[in-house]
Amino acid sequence: MPYRRSSAVTALVTIAVLTLGACDSEGSGAPEPKAGSKAAPGPSVIAPGKPGEKASTMSAEEAAKRRTDDDTPNSADFTYTQMMIVHHGQALTMTELAPKRAESDKVKRLASRIGAAQKPEIGAMERWLKSHGGPREHAGHDHGTMPGMATEAQLKQLRAAKGKAFDELFLKLMITHHHGAITMATDLLADGNNLQVEEMANDVVAQQTSEIGRMQDME
Repeated sequence: MPYRRSSAVTALVTIAVLTLGACDSEGSGAPEPKAGSKAAPGPSVIAPGKPGEKASTMSAEEAAKRRTDDDTPNSADFTYTQMMIVHHGQALTMTELAPKRAESDKVKRLASRIGAAQKPEIGAMERWLKSHGGPREHAGHDHGTMPGMATEAQLKQLRAAKGKAFDELFLKLMITHHHGAITMATDLLADGNNLQVEEMANDVVAQQTSEIGRMQDME
Protein backbone atom coordinates (compact mmCIF):
# COMPACT_ATOMS: atom_id res chain seq x y z
CA MET A 1 0.00 0.00 0.00
CA PRO A 2 1.29 3.51 -0.85
CA TYR A 3 2.70 5.43 2.06
CA ARG A 4 2.94 9.10 2.90
CA ARG A 5 6.34 10.64 2.42
CA SER A 6 5.83 12.87 5.45
CA SER A 7 5.31 9.80 7.63
CA ALA A 8 8.66 8.46 6.51
CA VAL A 9 10.30 11.73 7.51
CA THR A 10 8.60 11.59 10.89
CA ALA A 11 9.84 8.06 11.52
CA LEU A 12 13.42 8.99 10.65
CA VAL A 13 13.31 12.04 12.89
CA THR A 14 11.95 9.95 15.74
CA ILE A 15 14.84 7.52 15.37
CA ALA A 16 17.33 10.38 15.45
CA VAL A 17 15.74 11.91 18.55
CA LEU A 18 15.70 8.57 20.35
CA THR A 19 19.34 8.04 19.47
CA LEU A 20 20.29 11.41 20.91
CA GLY A 21 18.28 10.71 24.05
CA ALA A 22 20.00 7.38 24.57
CA CYS A 23 23.42 8.97 24.29
CA ASP A 24 22.49 11.58 26.91
CA SER A 25 21.09 9.06 29.38
CA GLU A 26 23.83 6.47 29.09
CA GLY A 27 26.70 8.94 29.10
CA SER A 28 29.60 8.83 26.74
CA GLY A 29 32.28 9.87 29.19
CA ALA A 30 32.71 13.20 27.45
CA PRO A 31 32.33 16.37 29.57
CA GLU A 32 29.13 18.36 29.16
CA PRO A 33 29.54 21.58 27.19
CA LYS A 34 30.05 24.69 29.28
CA ALA A 35 27.43 27.37 29.44
CA GLY A 36 27.61 29.57 26.37
CA SER A 37 29.62 27.09 24.33
CA LYS A 38 28.31 25.66 21.06
CA ALA A 39 27.05 22.08 21.18
CA ALA A 40 28.54 19.59 18.81
CA PRO A 41 26.40 18.98 15.75
CA GLY A 42 23.93 16.06 16.13
CA PRO A 43 23.51 13.15 13.73
CA SER A 44 22.19 13.85 10.26
CA VAL A 45 18.81 12.61 9.00
CA ILE A 46 18.00 11.38 5.52
CA ALA A 47 14.67 12.77 4.31
CA PRO A 48 13.03 11.03 1.32
CA GLY A 49 12.48 13.34 -1.63
CA LYS A 50 9.41 13.76 -3.80
CA PRO A 51 8.93 11.40 -6.78
CA GLY A 52 11.83 11.96 -9.17
CA GLU A 53 13.85 13.89 -6.61
CA LYS A 54 16.84 12.75 -4.58
CA ALA A 55 16.71 12.34 -0.81
CA SER A 56 18.13 15.23 1.21
CA THR A 57 20.36 15.24 4.27
CA MET A 58 19.64 17.57 7.17
CA SER A 59 20.30 17.90 10.86
CA ALA A 60 17.91 16.39 13.38
CA GLU A 61 16.83 19.91 14.36
CA GLU A 62 16.02 20.85 10.78
CA ALA A 63 14.13 17.61 10.22
CA ALA A 64 12.14 18.11 13.43
CA LYS A 65 10.82 21.40 12.03
CA ARG A 66 9.44 19.46 9.06
CA ARG A 67 7.77 16.70 11.04
CA THR A 68 4.29 18.19 11.08
CA ASP A 69 2.19 16.83 8.20
CA ASP A 70 0.95 19.48 5.83
CA ASP A 71 -2.02 17.90 4.10
CA THR A 72 -3.30 21.05 2.42
CA PRO A 73 -5.38 19.86 -0.57
CA ASN A 74 -3.78 20.31 -3.96
CA SER A 75 -5.27 20.24 -7.46
CA ALA A 76 -5.01 16.44 -7.64
CA ASP A 77 -7.18 16.11 -4.52
CA PHE A 78 -9.88 18.37 -5.93
CA THR A 79 -9.81 16.75 -9.36
CA TYR A 80 -10.02 13.24 -7.90
CA THR A 81 -13.04 13.96 -5.70
CA GLN A 82 -14.91 15.75 -8.48
CA MET A 83 -14.26 13.01 -10.99
CA MET A 84 -14.84 10.09 -8.65
CA ILE A 85 -18.27 11.45 -7.71
CA VAL A 86 -19.23 11.22 -11.38
CA HIS A 87 -17.51 7.84 -11.77
CA HIS A 88 -19.37 6.39 -8.78
CA GLY A 89 -22.57 7.93 -10.12
CA GLN A 90 -22.37 5.85 -13.28
CA ALA A 91 -21.80 2.71 -11.21
CA LEU A 92 -25.02 3.46 -9.34
CA THR A 93 -26.83 3.90 -12.66
CA MET A 94 -25.79 0.39 -13.65
CA THR A 95 -26.51 -1.23 -10.29
CA GLU A 96 -30.04 0.23 -10.20
CA LEU A 97 -30.90 -1.82 -13.29
CA ALA A 98 -30.01 -5.14 -11.68
CA PRO A 99 -33.05 -5.84 -9.46
CA LYS A 100 -35.47 -6.01 -12.41
CA ARG A 101 -33.17 -7.09 -15.23
CA ALA A 102 -30.63 -9.52 -13.77
CA GLU A 103 -31.32 -13.25 -13.65
CA SER A 104 -28.60 -14.31 -11.21
CA ASP A 105 -29.24 -13.73 -7.54
CA LYS A 106 -25.47 -13.37 -7.12
CA VAL A 107 -25.42 -10.50 -9.60
CA LYS A 108 -28.35 -8.85 -7.82
CA ARG A 109 -26.63 -9.14 -4.44
CA LEU A 110 -23.35 -7.85 -5.86
CA ALA A 111 -25.10 -4.86 -7.43
CA SER A 112 -26.78 -4.14 -4.10
CA ARG A 113 -23.42 -4.24 -2.25
CA ILE A 114 -21.80 -1.94 -4.80
CA GLY A 115 -24.63 0.56 -4.47
CA ALA A 116 -24.59 0.39 -0.67
CA ALA A 117 -20.83 1.09 -0.64
CA GLN A 118 -20.64 3.82 -3.26
CA LYS A 119 -23.59 5.99 -2.23
CA PRO A 120 -21.97 6.88 1.12
CA GLU A 121 -18.64 7.42 -0.62
CA ILE A 122 -20.26 9.96 -2.94
CA GLY A 123 -21.72 11.72 0.09
CA ALA A 124 -18.33 11.78 1.83
CA MET A 125 -16.63 13.29 -1.22
CA GLU A 126 -19.37 15.90 -1.65
CA ARG A 127 -19.00 16.91 2.00
CA TRP A 128 -15.23 17.08 1.61
CA LEU A 129 -15.53 19.39 -1.38
CA LYS A 130 -18.01 21.60 0.44
CA SER A 131 -15.82 21.86 3.54
CA HIS A 132 -12.79 22.77 1.39
CA GLY A 133 -14.42 25.46 -0.70
CA GLY A 134 -16.03 23.39 -3.43
CA PRO A 135 -14.73 22.47 -6.90
CA ARG A 136 -11.71 24.51 -7.93
CA GLU A 137 -10.42 23.03 -11.17
CA HIS A 138 -11.35 20.90 -14.17
CA ALA A 139 -15.03 21.86 -13.93
CA GLY A 140 -15.38 21.41 -17.70
CA HIS A 141 -13.52 18.09 -17.93
CA ASP A 142 -14.91 15.48 -20.33
CA HIS A 143 -16.11 12.81 -17.93
CA GLY A 144 -16.31 10.28 -20.74
CA THR A 145 -12.52 10.17 -20.83
CA MET A 146 -12.26 8.85 -17.28
CA PRO A 147 -10.81 5.34 -17.03
CA GLY A 148 -13.39 2.56 -17.07
CA MET A 149 -16.43 4.67 -17.92
CA ALA A 150 -19.08 2.94 -20.02
CA THR A 151 -20.14 4.71 -23.20
CA GLU A 152 -23.71 5.85 -23.80
CA ALA A 153 -24.06 3.04 -26.35
CA GLN A 154 -22.97 0.47 -23.76
CA LEU A 155 -25.40 1.85 -21.18
CA LYS A 156 -28.21 1.72 -23.73
CA GLN A 157 -27.33 -1.90 -24.46
CA LEU A 158 -27.32 -2.71 -20.73
CA ARG A 159 -30.74 -1.08 -20.24
CA ALA A 160 -32.15 -3.20 -23.05
CA ALA A 161 -30.61 -6.48 -21.86
CA LYS A 162 -32.36 -8.95 -19.59
CA GLY A 163 -31.63 -12.27 -17.91
CA LYS A 164 -28.30 -13.93 -18.65
CA ALA A 165 -27.47 -11.35 -21.30
CA PHE A 166 -27.79 -8.61 -18.68
CA ASP A 167 -25.70 -10.55 -16.16
CA GLU A 168 -22.85 -11.05 -18.63
CA LEU A 169 -22.81 -7.46 -19.85
CA PHE A 170 -23.17 -6.05 -16.34
CA LEU A 171 -20.17 -8.01 -15.07
CA LYS A 172 -18.09 -7.08 -18.12
CA LEU A 173 -18.84 -3.35 -17.81
CA MET A 174 -18.52 -3.25 -14.02
CA ILE A 175 -15.15 -5.02 -13.99
CA THR A 176 -13.85 -2.45 -16.47
CA HIS A 177 -15.45 0.32 -14.42
CA HIS A 178 -13.76 -0.90 -11.22
CA HIS A 179 -10.36 -1.15 -12.90
CA GLY A 180 -10.79 2.48 -13.97
CA ALA A 181 -11.62 3.58 -10.43
CA ILE A 182 -8.52 1.80 -9.12
CA THR A 183 -6.40 3.58 -11.72
CA MET A 184 -7.79 6.95 -10.64
CA ALA A 185 -7.29 6.18 -6.95
CA THR A 186 -3.73 4.99 -7.54
CA ASP A 187 -2.93 8.20 -9.42
CA LEU A 188 -4.32 10.22 -6.52
CA LEU A 189 -2.16 8.35 -4.02
CA ALA A 190 0.89 9.34 -6.05
CA ASP A 191 -0.07 12.98 -6.68
CA GLY A 192 -2.48 14.10 -3.96
CA ASN A 193 -1.62 15.67 -0.62
CA ASN A 194 -4.70 15.56 1.61
CA LEU A 195 -4.90 12.76 4.17
CA GLN A 196 -8.68 12.38 4.08
CA VAL A 197 -8.77 12.09 0.28
CA GLU A 198 -5.89 9.62 0.44
CA GLU A 199 -7.85 7.48 2.90
CA MET A 200 -10.89 7.53 0.61
CA ALA A 201 -8.71 6.49 -2.34
CA ASN A 202 -7.20 3.64 -0.34
CA ASP A 203 -10.73 2.45 0.47
CA VAL A 204 -11.59 2.47 -3.23
CA VAL A 205 -8.53 0.40 -4.09
CA ALA A 206 -9.21 -2.19 -1.36
CA GLN A 207 -12.98 -2.47 -1.89
CA GLN A 208 -13.00 -2.55 -5.66
CA THR A 209 -10.05 -4.92 -5.96
CA SER A 210 -12.02 -7.37 -3.81
CA GLU A 211 -15.17 -6.90 -5.90
CA ILE A 212 -13.27 -7.47 -9.14
CA GLY A 213 -12.21 -10.86 -7.83
CA ARG A 214 -15.83 -11.77 -7.01
CA MET A 215 -17.07 -10.65 -10.42
CA GLN A 216 -14.39 -12.58 -12.27
CA ASP A 217 -15.45 -15.72 -10.39
CA MET A 218 -19.03 -15.10 -11.54
CA GLU A 219 -18.24 -14.68 -15.26
